Amino acid sequence: MKVDPSGCASKVVDIHGAAGAAWLDRLPSIVAGSAQRWSLSILPPFAELSYNYVAPAIGDDGRHVVVKAGVPDPELFREMAALRWFDGQGIVRLLDADPAEGVLLLERLEPGTPLSEVEDDEEATEIAARLMRLLWKAPPTEHDFATVAGWAAGLSELRAHFEGGCGPFPTALVDKAERLLEQLIDTTAEQMLIHGDLHHGNILRSEREPWLALDPKGVVGEPMWDAAYFSRSLLFEATDPKRLLVRRLDQLAAELRFDRSRLIAWGLAQSILTGWWSFEDHGRGYEPDIACAEMFDGLGK
Repeated sequence: MKVDPSGCASKVVDIHGAAGAAWLDRLPSIVAGSAQRWSLSILPPFAELSYNYVAPAIGDDGRHVVVKAGVPDPELFREMAALRWFDGQGIVRLLDADPAEGVLLLERLEPGTPLSEVEDDEEATEIAARLMRLLWKAPPTEHDFATVAGWAAGLSELRAHFEGGCGPFPTALVDKAERLLEQLIDTTAEQMLIHGDLHHGNILRSEREPWLALDPKGVVGEPMWDAAYFSRSLLFEATDPKRLLVRRLDQLAAELRFDRSRLIAWGLAQSILTGWWSFEDHGRGYEPDIACAEMFDGLGK
């Protein structure tokens, strides 16, 4: 059983530093231990990895599953908890987990092609909206999930980092994002467990249901967060991103019965927040988020 983490190694170290490097050194033994624990033949990893080692596997009973290993941290633990709470409704099933080693045993979604392969964007958006309605769920009374309010509070670190300024982020948009986040959080009527990172790559074709989500963040907040996030997915691969954004917003607002102006507000505020996360984590990759925020700002006038 060959363990090749090259597809995720640089990203793991980028995010986790020395702890990530140490985890990569331990990964072969982690994978071997998982194979023994669950009686699996673990195959080579999937070609496209991000911050985790993910590989298909076959059980002794012939069952096809997926092993996902990551650096044990609160975000990974929240993913495990979210998958348990969603219990396969609109999302991949968690079959078992080893929190101490940071390993999840998941059902395999087959054929597993991503939503991005649906060429008709209106059809793809309809699929995503239908999945959102199926997925969102009231959280348990007591939980350790992240909250959108907590995420939003993190935007204050942007000005602290730039000593009161906004660095490469347009000051007017940061000002507006700060005001909108405060208003949106204060007026959120319904707190649900949502996905938090719902884009085309996290929705796969499957056999149990036509489409299922995966890789939830495990966050509690207004469901409109997911709709706004999806509206930005793959936006800049289109020849006319603004036109595509407008069409998606119209469709999502209609299908989910959301207030379109509030959806736009979430889109703008969220774009600045996720752009800050990219800068904070990597020092790069925030430019598309700023461009999204500018488009949302134009729609709100």
